Formats: sequence, C-alpha cells, structure tokens
Amino acid sequence: MPSNNLELLDKFRKVNNLEVIESQSDIKRLSKDFYNYSPILTEKLNGCIADLVVRPGDHNAVKKVAEICWQFGIPLTLRGSGTGNYGQAVPLFKGVVMQMSRFNNLEDFDRDTGFVKVQSGCLMGDLNKKLEKYGRELRLLPSTWKTATIGGFIAGGSGGIGSVRWGFLRDPGNLLGLEAVTINKKPELLKFDAEESEPLNHAYGTNGIITSLLLATDIKRRWHSMVIDCIEFEKTIEILKTLTSSAIDLKLGAILEKEIVDQMPIWLKSKSGSHKILIQSTLGGIKTIELICKKFNVEFTLLGEEEKLVNGISEVVWNHTTLHMRSRDKNWTYLQMLLPLNNEFELINFLRKKWGKKVLWHLEAVSQQGSPRLAALPVLKWNGAEELNEIIEDCQKLGAFIFNPHVLTVEGGGLGVVDADQVKAKLKFDPKGLLNPGKLEGWLIKEQFNI
Repeated sequence: MPSNNLELLDKFRKVNNLEVIESQSDIKRLSKDFYNYSPILTEKLNGCIADLVVRPGDHNAVKKVAEICWQFGIPLTLRGSGTGNYGQAVPLFKGVVMQMSRFNNLEDFDRDTGFVKVQSGCLMGDLNKKLEKYGRELRLLPSTWKTATIGGFIAGGSGGIGSVRWGFLRDPGNLLGLEAVTINKKPELLKFDAEESEPLNHAYGTNGIITSLLLATDIKRRWHSMVIDCIEFEKTIEILKTLTSSAIDLKLGAILEKEIVDQMPIWLKSKSGSHKILIQSTLGGIKTIELICKKFNVEFTLLGEEEKLVNGISEVVWNHTTLHMRSRDKNWTYLQMLLPLNNEFELINFLRKKWGKKVLWHLEAVSQQGSPRLAALPVLKWNGAEELNEIIEDCQKLGAFIFNPHVLTVEGGGLGVVDADQVKAKLKFDPKGLLNPGKLEGWLIKEQFNI
C-alpha cells in the first residue's frame, strides 16, 4: 500500500471503532516479533515493515478492514502480542498489520463442560485469571503465556507447558471451534465447529481472521514445582521417562544440561555440576516422585507452589530457556524436534560426540496421541547456515521430526508437508491470497503452477 495514498488512508480513518496507527516507530515495532532468535530469519525479515497498523474494536471494523484490503488488493497480516519466534506476524509484502488486542473479552463459559469461548486478542495470563473463578485453567501454555494472546497461540503455536498431559494444540479435543472473518468482496463472520476449525489451527492467520475461539479447559490445580539434580545425563532421561509413565498428575517435565543451567538465573543453580530435571506436579504426586528419586539415588528439592514462587520454573522452560541463553550470548540459537521413540540416547549421544558443546540439550516431556514422548529444544552455537543444516540432517537421519524455527512457512516450521485442507480453506476464505502472503507453502505452489 503506498504510504502517500491519502484516499486509501482516509477510508481506514472513516471506519467506526477502528484505531489507525500512523507513527512510523509504532508501525516498525508492531511489524516485528521474536524472529531474531534465528540468524537466518533476522537476515530475511529485518526490512519487512507494514505501511499501516490498525486495531479493530468490533466485528464490523474487522469486516470493513478486510473489505478495503480486498478492494485495493492490499496484504493483511494479523498480529496478537508478537511473542512468536518464526516471523508469523511479520508482513513480508508491507500492507496492513491488524492487531487484535482490543478483542479481549471472555464471551461465554460452560460450567458443565469447562468449555470457554474467548476473543482472539485476550492475553492468556488474563484469560487464566478469568477462568480461576470457575475453578478452571488453560490446558496448554507457551512460556510467554503471561503476555501472549490466545489467538496468536492457536494460529502460530504448537504446544508448551501442559503438553505432557494434553499433547499439542492440533490434537483433537483442544480446539473445539472458532469464529473467523473472510476476506473477499463482502467479508462474512463465519462459525466453525471442531472439524471445520482444523485448517485454521496453526496456519499463521493465512486463511481466515480469527476473532474468537472455543477451547477445552482443565480443572484448576495447585501445581508444585521441584528440581531433581543428576550428575549423569542419560540417567536424567530415564528418570523423566519413569515419571511421565507413572500414575501422577504432571503439568511439566523438562531436562536442562548442566552447561545450560550455568546460564540460567542464579536461583536455579542450587548445585553446580549437575544436570536439572524440572517438574510440576500436584501435591499428591510428590511422594511418588520422592520414591522414584530414591530408587535412582538422586537429590530432590521441592521449591513450592508455582503460583506463589517469586522465581517459578515456568520461566526457564520451553523457549524461555533459549531466551535466557541468548540474554547471555546472542550467538546462541535453537532447534525444535520430536525425538525418535525409544531411541533418544542414540541420537543425543551421536550429536554430543560429533558436535560437542556446540549443541546443548534441553528436553521437554510431551504426549503424542496419548503416549509419552520427548521433545527437544537444543540450543546451538551459531556457526552459519551450512552447519545448522548439517545438524538438522544428522537429527533427521536418526529419526527425529524437525519443527524448523529458521523457516518462514507453516509447512517448514511444523507440518512438514502441504496440508491440502489449509490450501482449500485459503482458496475459499481468502481467494486473492491477501492474508499473510508468503507463509503458506501450499498456496505458493498453487500460484506457481496456476492450479
């Protein structure tokens, strides 16, 4: 969109209940997310800035923005809080960024099922507080949950704290429905059930403007945090796998290699020279955890109830681990992967032998289709794209499934293959391809071959 097009700018200014942001410093800030975790994305995205940012206050304003963008063929990129790491909210081709932060209401709660209907711009920290009065909490949280929006998490995330119990966002039963606005000549607000919502889940906002979501929640529990110290790294994996297979409630289970622990906040370094297993469990699980620790002859420290801790372990897991490492040295970057089932040792030992301390291990307990698995978010010392790709190839050859945080597309970052349903949804709800263009590989293939 030409920045000097006064007629077009005037159209946006005349939309009721629409905030138009024209300050260049604000536009630049709201055109970025945390893609700087990746040196590759940093090089690609640093110059990508929108022409304009708008904040709608109701559905009519959303539809009017979509209508204007359709009329003038302007790219439209959706944004929550910009806490993503893949450049999901970065406009590749300028145009308009639409921030959904004013869509922040809890619209409905079903006391019988625990289902919550919430607007997409609601901060997850605020949503969890609102759920407390019903005795509920969100099932899945990114490490940035205090500042991330729920719509951004669904559109750009995959899992996080809670994945040890509830799997990933795309697993059936987590997202039960949504409402979204189309972008065409006459934009519509449409309602989608769970099955219809699947193509819009983890699609980077490429095939619909999500305005509200229907989510399953969990019973509110008092989660207690604890740290297990272990000298032998392989033993940490044995212990964590034993814990995730036990009959206890877990919210979180993570492993940090000792070299990572050395870079974490000082309160975590209770014992130097040891790897750490970080656990969140209910009070009822502590006796079992203590028993397992005795069997493995490792030390166990109960930190207390997570919500009451000044320094909770939620602040040093998932991508907050990478955040802390990068706060010490910007040359650290990371990977994300699902480790091969029952073959974790072979992969980790091979990479430790080949790459040494260029690859430091951070593991997270997850569930896939109801079975306990281990995901890995290793931090890597950056030494160029060629070395990064070699590490990725090593992991893939040994059976790891890579969620590559150094690529721009939905498919490259998670799915691995083109999802035909996502492309069909884009063709139906965004036929001009204006929503977050350049992020859906299947659409780019369609355009390339004119299909």
